[in-house]
Parts: sequence; structure tokens; C-alpha cells
Amino acid sequence: MRVAFVSLFTPEHGDTPARARTRRTAAGLAARGHDVTWLCARWWGGEVATFETDGITYRSVVVDPSPAAFATRLPAAVRRLDPDVVHAVNSPPMPALATTLAGRLRGPPVLVDWWRDHPADSRRLYPLLSRAADAVSAPSRTTKTRIREHGADGSAVRVIPESVDLDLVAEAEPDGRFDAVYSRRLDRHANVETFLLALAERRGGDWTAAVIGDGPERDRIESTAADLRIDDRVAFLGDLPLDERVSVFKGTHVFAQTASWETFPTELLWALACGCVGLVEYQADSSAHELVEGRERGRLVTSPAELADAIDAVADLERLSSDPGFETYGEDAVLDEYVEVYRDLGAV
Repeated sequence: MRVAFVSLFTPEHGDTPARARTRRTAAGLAARGHDVTWLCARWWGGEVATFETDGITYRSVVVDPSPAAFATRLPAAVRRLDPDVVHAVNSPPMPALATTLAGRLRGPPVLVDWWRDHPADSRRLYPLLSRAADAVSAPSRTTKTRIREHGADGSAVRVIPESVDLDLVAEAEPDGRFDAVYSRRLDRHANVETFLLALAERRGGDWTAAVIGDGPERDRIESTAADLRIDDRVAFLGDLPLDERVSVFKGTHVFAQTASWETFPTELLWALACGCVGLVEYQADSSAHELVEGRERGRLVTSPAELADAIDAVADLERLSSDPGFETYGEDAVLDEYVEVYRDLGAV
């Protein structure tokens, strides 16, 4: 199958969860033997128009990352490539919209992978894009709801979640130093305070905890732990490579998800796959609750006091280092979902 990815930016322009998701999908398809080309702005040096790595052929449509110029040149670039299907991203919306319009002129079907509404994007283009795409994929039901609010037909929007490397989960050695863990970038949405306050409520218990991640709020969060007099029992580990995070998750009983904003809770997914009990504080701007609803090894809470009670309530649950219930989130299984959508659209 010939697949054209359309994204002005790549991770080489600056890594983001959305760009990492696109590259993971493209690289997975290439590893299966599909012909994968990524139409983008040039991120490599020199004057050559293409650059190949990890089985992906990157083709520069523009040199400077201008959404308008990119959108103008895309229809011709797609026609020259003649793919079986186009896999576009929703942000910025103008290039994806240009691709869908080209598709109507006997072009290939277009799937738009919609990570989130970006605050810098034009809101007037989102309704047009949501209705023009042949199909839309979203990482969560929360995002799907927002796409439908833009006017998309709900039957055309498929939820395709993030994925985990199940081989890495199986091979990692558990790091059993902690009873509870929080992991995320420590920014203004991190809301680690809920976790720390819950731990402080259990000050008289026997526990150790870890906070993984770094960011602009780290110093303030560490000061909060000191003010609560639990800093001697909470280890701030900073940024850790993925394999080290997985080891911590496999050896820890509880993962606390309290962030106030999360398009998809990827760290929570890794922790659940590693056997952690997931304790999620419900937040209107987070989809994290979707991963634990209806699961025995998961709880929803709405306050630090409820989180403290939940930590006590799940203490008797068996400690696990993996959870087979999350095998459907493996990289191969999630990639199969994309391929199924392509085929539903008529791609070979």
C-alpha cells in the first residue's frame, strides 16, 4: 500500500506528542513493507528534495514551514505521488483541508488524524475540515466529542488510542522502590498537588512515592512537598528514559493521574500496561478517565481526600508487573486499526 503522510511539521522541527504519534505510525507501516512518504517542510540540510530514514521517505513540499505555501503546493504533490491513501494531521488545518479538497477531484481518500484543537489554529477551518475528511481518527472519546461539535458525522470518527511497546514491558526489570508514582511533564497543567496532598493525608502510613518528570513547575512542586513535610518520602526523579520509567511502573503498585489537561494520558497507559492500579482524578479537559472506567484495577476520584482513600482501598489488590488487559493497546494492534480504516476507505 502506498501511504502519503501530510504534516507540515515533523518531530525534527520540534518533538510533540502529535508528531511522535504520526512518526510512530509511519515507521510502523514502513516496517511492514508499505511504501511510506511524508510530505512536509524541509528539516534536513542541503538542496535535495527528499531524505530517507527508518523506511520513511520525507519529501519537502516547502523549505520554510509556511502553512499557506504548503497548502497551495500540496494538491500537485499528492497527484505526483499518487498514493492509495493520504494520512493527514489536523493542525495546522489549512494543509489538511487542501488535501481533502484535492481528494474530491478523483484523488485518494483522506484520513485526518485529529490529536487536539490547537489554540493557534483558525477555528473557522475546523468545521470545514471535520466535514471534508473521508474519515477522522482521534486518540480518545473526549477528542471525538469535540470533533463532532465541529460538525463531523460521528460514524466517520474512529477512536484510535496511543500505543505501548509490549516487548519493552515484558523485558524490563521491575524497580520496586516505590508504592505510588506520578509521571508527566511538570507544567501548569501537572496538578501534582493533588497527589502530594493525598500522600500527606496518609502521613502516618508506611509508603514511599516518586514523581517522574521535569518542567517549569518542578521547584514549586518540590517546595510543596517540603511544606507538607513529606519531602523525605517523595523522590523527585526528573526526566527518565522510557525504559527506566517502565521499570519504575512495573515495580510500583499505584499510578496517580491528576493532571488538569491531557489529550491522551500516555504515561498512565504505560503504567496500566505495567500492572499499576490507576487512580485518576476526573478533569473536564482530560481523557484519562476513559482508561480506567469499568476496570477493577482503576478508580476515579475528585479530590485529594478521595485519592488518599482510594490508595488505601486498593492496597489489597495483587501487585502485578504487567496487565494482559492492555494488549489491545500494543503497537501492532493499534497499527492494525489504522490499516483497517485505510482499507475501509478503499485503499488496496
